Amino acid sequence: MSYLYPFPYRDDGATYFTGIADRCWSIFLDSGPPEQRCGRFDIIAWQPYAQLRYSAGFAVLNGAQEPPRHFATSDPLALLDQLLQRCPDTTPPPEELPLLGGALGYFGYDLGRTLERLPNRLPPRAGLPELAFGLYDRVVVLDHQQQQGWVTAPQPLTTAQLRCLQQELLRPAAKSRTPFRRTGPVTVDLGIAEYSQAFQRVADYIRAGDCYQVNLARHFQVAVEGDPWEGYQRLRRLNPSPFAAYLKLPEGEVLSCSPERFLRLQGGRVMTQPIKGTLARAADPLEDQRCRETLRCSVKDRAENVMIVDLLRNDLGRCCRVGTVEVPTLFAVESFRSIHHLVSTIQGELATGKGALELVRACFPGGSITGAPKIRAMQIIEELESQRRGVYCGAIGYIGQDGGMDLNIAIRTLTHRDGVLEFSAGGGVVEDSQAAAEFRETEQKVAALFDFLGWEPRV
Repeated sequence: MSYLYPFPYRDDGATYFTGIADRCWSIFLDSGPPEQRCGRFDIIAWQPYAQLRYSAGFAVLNGAQEPPRHFATSDPLALLDQLLQRCPDTTPPPEELPLLGGALGYFGYDLGRTLERLPNRLPPRAGLPELAFGLYDRVVVLDHQQQQGWVTAPQPLTTAQLRCLQQELLRPAAKSRTPFRRTGPVTVDLGIAEYSQAFQRVADYIRAGDCYQVNLARHFQVAVEGDPWEGYQRLRRLNPSPFAAYLKLPEGEVLSCSPERFLRLQGGRVMTQPIKGTLARAADPLEDQRCRETLRCSVKDRAENVMIVDLLRNDLGRCCRVGTVEVPTLFAVESFRSIHHLVSTIQGELATGKGALELVRACFPGGSITGAPKIRAMQIIEELESQRRGVYCGAIGYIGQDGGMDLNIAIRTLTHRDGVLEFSAGGGVVEDSQAAAEFRETEQKVAALFDFLGWEPRV
C-alpha cells in the first residue's frame, strides 16, 4: 500500500527539485513560478523502481535490483500497461491529490507509427527514445491552492526519515551551475522559400480532397553549453505555462513549457483541450484586447479549431460511453506571454473496462498537432518534414497507479543532448491559409524560446 504524509510546503517546487535535478530519471511536472502560476500542482519524482524506454521496435526495461532487459516489441503501450498493473498499490489518491505514484515520463510523436501504418521515409532519430517512463512509488506533490505539501512512500516513514527526505531535496548541487547559453547561431530546416514549397504541397493535397488540415512544422537546432536545469529555471519565468515539465533522462534533458493539455482522466471523466488558432499579443492593453477579439471571431481560426474538435470527439468516442462525449467550451481565448490561443474543451465518461493506456492508444498523437483526417495528415507530415519529430508533439505527464492520467501536448518543448538543443514549431494549414502568415505564426510560437536563447530570427 502507499503511505501518505504531510510534507513542508514550498510555494515553488523548483526549490525542492534543485537538489535532485542532476539525477537521472528525476522529473518535475511544473505549474509555473509563484509570481506567474498557471496551475494547481507541482509533482516531483525521482529514483524510480523501474524504467521503460522504447525506440524503433526495441525496448529496454530496468528494474531496481535487476540488470537491464533488451527485447523486441511491437507494442510498447502494452508493456507500460503491464508495468502499471504490477504496481504495488492501486488505491485511488484522496480527492484533492492527483496521484500517489505511478508512471511519469513521455510518449514521443513517432510512437504513433506503432499504432498506425505510416510510411518510413525519414530515418529514426538518434538520441532520446520514442517512449520513456519511470515507475515511481514515491512522489512529492505541492498543492498551491491549499498551500500544502504531501509525500507518498511505499513503506512507513518516521519523522526523522521525512526530515532527511526534505534535506535531500534541498541539498545544494555538488558543483556550481554554469549559465545555460547558446554558443552558435540557431539553424532551421525550412526558411521562407522551403516552407512555402512545402506549404504549397499541403495546399495541393487539400484542394485534391486528400485532407482538410495538416500541421506543418519547422525544426530548429542550436549549439549550447552550461547547465540545462539552470536554463529551465530561466525559461519557466520567461514563458510560464500550465503544463510545463523538466525531465532528466540518461540520454539527455527535456525542457517543456507547453500550454496545451492532451488528455486528463480522473474519476472516470475524460478531458482534452486542443489549441487551434494563434495570434501574437500587442504591447498596448487596448490593442491587445482587440487582438483577443480578432482571434475569437476569426472565421479561419474557428474553422481550423472545429475540425480538430470533431476529430477528437471521434477519438474520445472510441473509449467513452455512448452519448457522453460533449463540448462544454468552444473557442475560448487563452492568453500567454507572447500569444493568444483559441482553446476548446471536449469531455466524456470512460466506458466500463477501458483504461488510461487504451485511451492513449485511441487518441495518440493529439489531433491538434497532426491535422484531419489524422492518418492522412501524418502521412503528409512524413513526406514533407525533413526529420522525425521526436518528443515534439508527443505527450508528457503521468499515469497514476490508480489509472488516473494527465498529459500535455509537447509543444514549446526543447530537448538537450550532447551540447545540442532542438525545438520545433508548427501550425495548421487549411484551405484559406496563406504561406507568409503561417510562416510568421511558427515564429510567433517560439518567440519566447528565441528570447531565452538571445536570438533574433532572420527571415
